[in-house]
Amino acid sequence: MTTNKLSEFFSNQAHYGALLEQLTSACQGSMAIDADLKIIWISQAYRQLLALPESFDPIGMPVDQLLPHSQMPRVVQTGKPVFVDLMQINQRWCVVNRLPLRDQAGRVIGALGLIFHDDLDSLQPLFDKFARLRRQFEKENLLRVSRYALEDMMGQSPAIQQIKRQALRAAQLDTTLLLLGETGTGKELLAQGIHQASPRRNGPFVGINMAALPESLVEAELFGSSAGAYTGADRKGRIGKVQLADGGTLFLDEIAEMPLTMQAKLLRVLQEREVEALGSNQLIKVDVRIIAATAKDLFTQVQQGLFRADLYYRLNVLPIELPPLRQRQGDIPLLAQHLLKQIQKQTSLPALALSDEAIQWLEHYPWPGNIRELRNRLERACVMAEGAKISPQDLGSQDPMPVSLPDNQGISTEAFTHDANTLHTPAEHLFKSTRHALDSQQLQLLLLEFKGNRAATARHLGISRATLYNWLNRLSK
Repeated sequence: MTTNKLSEFFSNQAHYGALLEQLTSACQGSMAIDADLKIIWISQAYRQLLALPESFDPIGMPVDQLLPHSQMPRVVQTGKPVFVDLMQINQRWCVVNRLPLRDQAGRVIGALGLIFHDDLDSLQPLFDKFARLRRQFEKENLLRVSRYALEDMMGQSPAIQQIKRQALRAAQLDTTLLLLGETGTGKELLAQGIHQASPRRNGPFVGINMAALPESLVEAELFGSSAGAYTGADRKGRIGKVQLADGGTLFLDEIAEMPLTMQAKLLRVLQEREVEALGSNQLIKVDVRIIAATAKDLFTQVQQGLFRADLYYRLNVLPIELPPLRQRQGDIPLLAQHLLKQIQKQTSLPALALSDEAIQWLEHYPWPGNIRELRNRLERACVMAEGAKISPQDLGSQDPMPVSLPDNQGISTEAFTHDANTLHTPAEHLFKSTRHALDSQQLQLLLLEFKGNRAATARHLGISRATLYNWLNRLSK
């Protein structure tokens, strides 16, 4: 049956009234789409469930325009049914079954969706059993689940809000993603958030860091191995990460570190949706979405012959670049407070607050290690702090600063160079950049105001005592 005939089949209600009546009476809504993912039939009950006006005709409309989160396109694309799924329509939870429609030759020509919205109680035993099986799989490490959603990305800066919008749009497209950004910017958190917002959210999320794998184990780890494929191989064979991610998302962190020989096999997975285990001659079909991430310039890697050009263009379908923390200064206090609560909860350390000076220091530190470094410094401060509040010194404000920093950070690297005698801190650079530089007389007057208390003077200026001493030494020369 062709797509056109399929459309005629569902539109000819006079001839097929009995079948349509049975579909409508057996469920609380039914809809059919064709191979082009366009709606070709919708029952009156489904229209009422969606609260569609009588004058509105959705026939011929792409299904994702009417139902942005519908998984019916995936049924058409994969040819696999989806049974007993949950979907919320107008604040009502519905049980959904989705079936592929095939012609006499077995080709997928559409999909049929059936809605049940008042049978949740009767399905509770099934849900309970599914939950028990899921916990068992997680315990046996056979099923990976993502821990983060897009809402877990903290921040109100324009840069992070744009990333969230891009990620939400990308989540609805079942295409390959490439996440770009410096180390520690939160690429894995973003990947998990995209997975959670996508139609694959009920499938596994499998993450692997390519830089952490010895080259000799990459193939078996990614694609699996048959029994006896190599010395020491498991007698039962090994399931690869690609197979474990079937039906879900595979996150390949540090993709630039993947050996060239393995890049060709990954390209086959992307193009043919099939994988061949090490030591096997059998091709296994997989339904997996790949999200790759890197802190390196892949295009430069291609030019240097370190990365396959064909794989690069296959991965670079939809790139998303995460901003470094130094470009999110307005988010730093919010991130710091959130991470501090996490650390104190995990370590059971006494509750500590950030002093105003500490917050100011955090906002103007260049953060070469990004969010990962922020967390590490907060952990350090929780251990080192002796008072009720965390000071800049607890965060390591007196540590030597980076000799060179990444480009485009908006702060002159000259302000952060150091030698044996002089150390310029971010707070000092801030003080200079705001044109509040003091001469020797002004500084002495300020010291007199605080009765010679150099610690109080430093706090007033928003700098460390070590910086104040450096200023005094240089101004006295």
